[in-house]
Amino acid sequence: MSQVITRRSRLSRRALLKGLSLSGAQICVGLPPLVSMFNATGTAYAAGTSTAAKTETAIESRFVLWFNGNGIPERYWIPTELGRNYELTPCLAPLKSLREDVHVISGIDNPNARVTAPGNTHHKSMSALVSGTPYTGRGAGGASIDQVIAGAMRGETRFRSLQVGVCQESHGENIHRNLSWAGYDRALPPEMIPHNMFDRLFGVRDESWVGRKKSVLDAVREDLADLQPSLSQPDRHRLDEHLTSVRELEKAISSLPSDYGKHVKEPEDVADLTDYPRIAKIQSDLVVHALASGQTRVVSYMLTKCQSLVRLPWLGYTQLRHHDYTHTNAESPEGQRTMRDICRWHVEEFAYLLGRMKATPEGDGTLLDNTCVVFAHEHAEANPHKDNGLAMILAGHAGGMKTGMHSKMRNTVGDLYVTIAEEIFKLPLEKGFPTAEKKISGIV
Repeated sequence: MSQVITRRSRLSRRALLKGLSLSGAQICVGLPPLVSMFNATGTAYAAGTSTAAKTETAIESRFVLWFNGNGIPERYWIPTELGRNYELTPCLAPLKSLREDVHVISGIDNPNARVTAPGNTHHKSMSALVSGTPYTGRGAGGASIDQVIAGAMRGETRFRSLQVGVCQESHGENIHRNLSWAGYDRALPPEMIPHNMFDRLFGVRDESWVGRKKSVLDAVREDLADLQPSLSQPDRHRLDEHLTSVRELEKAISSLPSDYGKHVKEPEDVADLTDYPRIAKIQSDLVVHALASGQTRVVSYMLTKCQSLVRLPWLGYTQLRHHDYTHTNAESPEGQRTMRDICRWHVEEFAYLLGRMKATPEGDGTLLDNTCVVFAHEHAEANPHKDNGLAMILAGHAGGMKTGMHSKMRNTVGDLYVTIAEEIFKLPLEKGFPTAEKKISGIV
């Protein structure tokens, strides 16, 4: 860590967060981890001063399930080389600066997507991908992996988990619109409106905030002024960066159209020019704030829906919707290049989230060092709706994850999820996970 303090004056993270979260009318600043909160080596939260709190606390690990719909063009996504010396494909090119932070995985099977069940292949693949269970005809047949991990984790956070979305698409059924499931047919809808997500993390709006005439930070300025003299110079700098980031988020949200989120566009609306990359980055910034400030340890992030019908004007593709492109001359050179460009945009947004996490200091490392992020789609090759040979990405370094490589594995999504839960997070799953038969070597 570049800034580790050696003086013995330490700040209690829990007391500090509690104190500021109760200040000002239901405002929560959501402080990032300050240097003074850690021990001298930055490997754990510092022991408290009271007799009952003199034990150092390990830095908590986080889990993010990241999704976009409709599968991939395998020739432009999956590397041909295995191991550390693989070449980044055109779709994966945005991960160049994060190469040592990701593990590209191919060959994963999703067997319960092929059992006899209602619905089309997207319905069945999505349920099996997130929960390992067949589609019920209404939703997922069990809890999704993010909720399994959230339920097994110990510790106190404001939110057991957060569900975040980006592209507002009005089509489809529950299984299309929801990534996170509490149990059989029990969907946990994603919050797709940045205004609402900001309010949930930082506090309830009053009229001055609704009109964007004041900052939500105004409610806690006195508390912050009282806090600053007790901080070291590195922590003052860290706090200033955090508050500036919050204010920049406010400005970004306030610059969105005043009616954003009030009128969901229909799939047939050929005039839908929504700038979803802009929304995605705001939502990613909010996710990083939530994870860094300890408000939650588990997030599901749905960039686009299952069987996505989003239009992509920022890429110059306005004639069709995403799902239409996957089945319109999809195997032609032109069709494959279109899918390449669309899927590269997905990876660009994924890389943005990872980059923001990597730029967030935490102890002797970064937020990304203490996080496991899983990137998944409901299919492999999009046009034939492949349910075997899925391509996924693991990112981060929680639990000693192996990164900087491409591996081809002959395992199921259940095998992968059990490995993540038990080997990365050290959370024994007494009931296992559907389709899991064995843990995968080479993940940690």
